[in-house]
Amino acid sequence: MWSILLMALGGLLAGGAISLRRQKAHKSWIVVLWVLAGLSLLAAYMLTLR
Repeated sequence: MWSILLMALGGLLAGGAISLRRQKAHKSWIVVLWVLAGLSLLAAYMLTLR
């Protein structure tokens, strides 16, 4: 259950990063969102191994 929620969160964060890139936002926000999305997907993967 938690892994599904973390995957959804990762998808939303990645979508937000893509949206901010199209809006030409500051690069640091885009990088932060990509990092958070990656960490969320990594956590979801780690939960599936358990």
